[in-house]
Amino acid sequence: MTDMNEKYTFEAEWYDKVASVLKKFYLYYYPFDNTVELFDLKTKKTFLKRSKCEGIQARDFYIGGIVTIFSRNIKITNYADCATQTKLQKKMQKTFAIVKPCVVDKLGEILKIIISSQLHIVNIKMIKLSYEQAMELYHDKKEETNIAYMVNYIASGPIVTLELIGDSAITRWQEVMGPEDSKEVIAKAPSSIRALYGKDDIHNAVHGSENEKAAEKELEYFFPSPKSGKKGPTNTATLENCICCIIKPHAIQAKLIGNIVDDIQKAGYTISAIQQFFVNPFDAEEFLEVYKGVLPDYAAMVEELQSGPCIVMEIKHKDEKFDVQAEFRKLCGPMDPDIARQVRPDTLRAKYGKTKVQNAVHCSDLPEDGILEVEYFFKILENS
Repeated sequence: MTDMNEKYTFEAEWYDKVASVLKKFYLYYYPFDNTVELFDLKTKKTFLKRSKCEGIQARDFYIGGIVTIFSRNIKITNYADCATQTKLQKKMQKTFAIVKPCVVDKLGEILKIIISSQLHIVNIKMIKLSYEQAMELYHDKKEETNIAYMVNYIASGPIVTLELIGDSAITRWQEVMGPEDSKEVIAKAPSSIRALYGKDDIHNAVHGSENEKAAEKELEYFFPSPKSGKKGPTNTATLENCICCIIKPHAIQAKLIGNIVDDIQKAGYTISAIQQFFVNPFDAEEFLEVYKGVLPDYAAMVEELQSGPCIVMEIKHKDEKFDVQAEFRKLCGPMDPDIARQVRPDTLRAKYGKTKVQNAVHCSDLPEDGILEVEYFFKILENS
């Protein structure tokens, strides 16, 4: 029988923009009836009594995750007791994944498969490995006869690295990938990613950590914790003939990453860089400053951009004569999703936007802004 008072306890924080204060809490989650409670650590008082909050699920509670509680975006920073850590660390695992060079153009389709498999995308970044970095990735396979082919292939073009989390994530991701053997995968797992997109044992679409130890090592190398002071491999932004597109926090929370990326790729565009960023209030204001005093929703736009993780992309087109700035803005559609649904129903904002502020994506307005906005994220914020 389920204990109605069983609870998970986390350390959490919320930036109160009105007071310009970072508030810290104990966040209690009760799985019995899907309720939450907040205790303010500074005032030593209950900030929110145990309440039911629409849209929240048990799988949303993990370290680094953001849960929206009555319009407040609360970031979970740590476990607050050993019991919660013991229960959830066993259940909610992290694993590392790679989308390999030959299927980067199918990234949206693969992200949709990942999300539909109840795996949460915690981090994402497109990189290009050097030969030495590729050798480090396959260090445990250096005795295999085809190691040279494996290393050369994984270093042959851009790859997309992912941090995934979910129930038994390592095993789950291995099931979603399918067996490495290209002859075996069609027979044993015909709906797996490797069966759908792989060509042979080397060009097999995706990589995943073999066990917990490997996952921990790979994640620390590719997505080092801020406390370590280390930087992961550099991004692939070209800063040439491009436009910036940002998938906004509300769309990420709604698990629309795969849909949006897939639509962009199927429209003929190339994603030459992609990375997740957490934008602080100061940087959000600076990035959107051009709209200050111009759009009445400026303050709300700033609030949305810094309300959770956003995914930033450098968008290009294979045809260098193609007007990527003007044409991509057409794909995004009018800023107001209600208007977009009436006049351009196939656009990104018409399909995935909710309001003028939560309109799924941001894209550069002026041709000269494209490179500047890409540079802001992939060069300035990346190296700050």
